[in-house]
Amino acid sequence: MKDHLLFNFTVDKSIQTVFIDKEFAAELPLVWDAFTKQEILDQWWAPLPWKSVTKHMDFKVGGRRFYAMVSPEGQEHWSLQQYTSISPKTNFKMFNAFADADENPQLPGSNWDLSFSEENGVTKVSISIHNDSLTRMEQMIEMGFKEGFTATLTYLEKVLKSLS
Repeated sequence: MKDHLLFNFTVDKSIQTVFIDKEFAAELPLVWDAFTKQEILDQWWAPLPWKSVTKHMDFKVGGRRFYAMVSPEGQEHWSLQQYTSISPKTNFKMFNAFADADENPQLPGSNWDLSFSEENGVTKVSISIHNDSLTRMEQMIEMGFKEGFTATLTYLEKVLKSLS
């Protein structure tokens, strides 16, 4: 097992894309499940002290996840994810957009491409997030996406340890 696990977060404004590479000290099936099963996603898909609450999820091509990040005071920020491609245990793609509580997307959104690989018990997740507009990407960054998603992925490490 590696002593130091990879974590890279880069932004390329010229192509409106965020790139994230993160290694986890867990086997690929567990990491895949953490990203694709509602009961695990809701344990970590929000930076603490916020919670992720999924209203519904259907992980299949054409399926959707509709969820909110909920603050300790009850403030809700809704998002909609639509799965556009799934290659089990290796890759999935989704369109992501903020939404209102009635599931109406606030466009433009972003296209996420998540790839999974494992070597010697360490699973690497590579994520590219292409934004439909530079303005949206800049707003996402200004809202603290890097800090929030970094904290969320760090929390995922703890969840994975508790599940393994």
